[in-house]
Amino acid sequence: MSLLGEWNALDVSLGLFLQEIVSNPILAISVLLTLGVIFVNGWTDAPNAIATCISTRCMNVRPAIIMSAIFNFLGVLIMTHINASVASTISNMVDFGADTNMALVALCAALFSIVVYSVGASIFGIPTSESHSLIAGLTGAAIAIQGGIDGVNMDEWVKVLYGLVLSLILGFAIGWGISKLLTILCAGIDRRRANSFFKGAQIFAAAAMSFMHGAQDGQKFIGVLLLGVAFCNGQPDVSGAIIPVWLMLLCSTVMGVGTSVGGEKIIKSVGMDMVKLERYQGFSADLAGAFCILLSTVFGIPVSTTHTKTSAIMGVGAVKRISAINFSVVRDMLLTWVFTFPGCGLISFVMAKLFMMWF
Repeated sequence: MSLLGEWNALDVSLGLFLQEIVSNPILAISVLLTLGVIFVNGWTDAPNAIATCISTRCMNVRPAIIMSAIFNFLGVLIMTHINASVASTISNMVDFGADTNMALVALCAALFSIVVYSVGASIFGIPTSESHSLIAGLTGAAIAIQGGIDGVNMDEWVKVLYGLVLSLILGFAIGWGISKLLTILCAGIDRRRANSFFKGAQIFAAAAMSFMHGAQDGQKFIGVLLLGVAFCNGQPDVSGAIIPVWLMLLCSTVMGVGTSVGGEKIIKSVGMDMVKLERYQGFSADLAGAFCILLSTVFGIPVSTTHTKTSAIMGVGAVKRISAINFSVVRDMLLTWVFTFPGCGLISFVMAKLFMMWF
């Protein structure tokens, strides 16, 4: 396995990890919550990768979901070997302090707060993002345990702000650019021949989008699990860790299973309700989304894969006319930002304080 940056001091075997889970109930709860969020992420976020491919009738729902599950699995496994900078960002953007026992309790509180916030948001109809909830939860817990903003490493956290810009502006711009270029290049090509070509091209792009979804979102949760392992080993951070293969396999398998469960409602809302796409437009959106997520992953910038893909679709739709875009989707994206960071962060802060009092 290739070395991942400076992560080379904390190397945990599966056997040791299982022993820690059995002997430490807080770690066991943290792991279960993390795996639950990974499963939900695969269930709710991964279908976005194949939504356009299905809406343009390049693939049927079930084969597309199976393909997406496979490439989500491969994305987590392969990209983490090549570049684990997103996992590093998630692990290092907060500081839980030197007391590793309390740090583990705060981490557990952060993960529990994600569940509480997600349930509450669904009851009140507030759109959510597991990626943003995770970032907000970790941040709120770190501030609680450190008693102030010192719990946040701004050099790393600022990458979250970069991610918001990348997912919205760059996704839109690249989606628009690719679609516009294809419109010009294919102007004189027979429509049936073009559709035949873009059917295969879009399946390829949807597979790439699924691969990059796994690479980006899988690493976020790998970073969280590594924090738990480090705390159990008495280390306050993961500044020297090798990501073990078994951890990659665990996260990728759970995400793949989550994806295989379904998500047809999400596929309909993202791929069909937002804007009506032709095959070349679906290809443009998938390729733009995959490229933006690849760029973000290489530079260790955590982004919402859903928002990136959504922005790319809007950029593609804007090539013909702005009115083709369903701007209620844009409103939902903005509401996600407005509510998730302060909302989930505050819940995590309170939960961490309560958990530290109880344990």
